[in-house]
Amino acid sequence: MQKTALVVGANGVIASNLIRHLLDLGDWKIIGLSRRGGTNSEKLKYHSVDLLNREECQEKLIGLKEITHIFYAAFQDRPTWAELVQPNLAMLTNVVDAVEPIAENLQHISLMQGYKVYGAHLGPFKTPAKESDGGHMPPEFNIDQQDYLESKQKGKNWTWSAIRPSVVAGTALGNPMNLVLVIAVYASISKELGLPLRFPGKPGAYDTLLEMTDAGLLAKATVWAATNEQCANQAFNITNGDLFRWNELWPKIAGYFGLETAPPLTMSLQTVMADKEDLWKQIQERHGLNRHSYQELTSWPFGDAVFGWDYDFFGDGTKARRLGFHEFVDTEQMFYNLFDELRVKKVIP
Repeated sequence: MQKTALVVGANGVIASNLIRHLLDLGDWKIIGLSRRGGTNSEKLKYHSVDLLNREECQEKLIGLKEITHIFYAAFQDRPTWAELVQPNLAMLTNVVDAVEPIAENLQHISLMQGYKVYGAHLGPFKTPAKESDGGHMPPEFNIDQQDYLESKQKGKNWTWSAIRPSVVAGTALGNPMNLVLVIAVYASISKELGLPLRFPGKPGAYDTLLEMTDAGLLAKATVWAATNEQCANQAFNITNGDLFRWNELWPKIAGYFGLETAPPLTMSLQTVMADKEDLWKQIQERHGLNRHSYQELTSWPFGDAVFGWDYDFFGDGTKARRLGFHEFVDTEQMFYNLFDELRVKKVIP
């Protein structure tokens, strides 16, 4: 049977890497959903859809009868955590309610989650976090989405999986949660101003244990879970497989950019980087960089959040390994590779 993937949120850092992986596998047809659309090719077609508009989803997705796998990685940000529930649950239900009844050969729905399921965003949480850990007080849209899928799946032939990465690292632009670009732009501007690279987070955050998830590894794990029967109707933590502390990695990242370090100094990147747009335009012009907008390249609030974790932040990734997923990525080398990629793409000098 021809495998046809519906990738929802197709232009984000997670979904764009997933699409790349599916194309590399060679035996998938892919349909990408996003508001911005994209460039079609022989095996990849984009549909521009407002996922919050239920009627538009019904109208534009009515012909997608050939879908065998839905990979859901869409996200809409809102000012408060409670406000995230309605739009993010609505987008998922609008897509599934439109496609599931007509996709006669639907096999699997993959849901992208994260460590917020464990309350990681709220403060110190149990580490290493396990998929079997108890939930936390709502509101929590990730859990609402999973509850919806579990309820929808009862009595059906298709299965679901919930994929839980740590901080995802990739090079996709226009993403509100891209730590690699936060560091790359911050370092480039520090160098332009003749400054050392100071860690801007809370003092305790410099010394805590963290982990990350490479977007390419995440893509492989997502497809693995969606195409293996033993993974049906389960959640999986997906991590690079190693741990790090900023106090060791930060000086090495500074060295990559040819910078010295200085003692950490707590500051809000969202505040101190707000007036740097004109400076960035000058950097782009002098180094012949592509003219991506400053807003497209920066996600300072996310950087502030990650650098503010003055508690350990990691999960137990052994469940996936026990069931056969053995890929791993060296996190330090991952950063260098992604910085190299940003340079090749003329995003940073």
